Amino acid sequence: MTAIIRLTRLLPSIHRLSFTSRSGHASEVVWSGQGAGVVTPETHTDRVRFIEQGHFLPQGQSREVAFRNVYRWDFHPEHIALYHERRGPDAAVWLFDLVAESATTLISKSPHLCGADTYQARLDLEPPGFRLEWHITGPRKDERLVYHYRQSGD
Repeated sequence: MTAIIRLTRLLPSIHRLSFTSRSGHASEVVWSGQGAGVVTPETHTDRVRFIEQGHFLPQGQSREVAFRNVYRWDFHPEHIALYHERRGPDAAVWLFDLVAESATTLISKSPHLCGADTYQARLDLEPPGFRLEWHITGPRKDERLVYHYRQSGD
């Protein structure tokens, strides 16, 4: 079974997430910290939407910040396109296409350019879910985000 088929079958069963954000030396954003939350998947014939909400604790702070995101995973035979619906479903922002690197790994087909910033990703299927690592670089950014998505009860 290909990594694309495995991920397509796994996405509807994801219900939890945790993540770590680390800013590198070249970052002017400095948005390091840890977060956790819940995922409410909405399954459609050719896509799954992740409605994510939870809390993020910036490094060195004592007060958490609430977050909410909606990501859309669109299924295609040779790739899975990931979108962020921060402007709503009709104006979703395309992030990148994930293509299989192996039976358990997908990588961004090409870097996503957003202004002067470059986004790249790697997704590893790791039961009971998957790990999605983002790298964001640019004149003011040097960020690494590692998300762990898990099935409920695991």
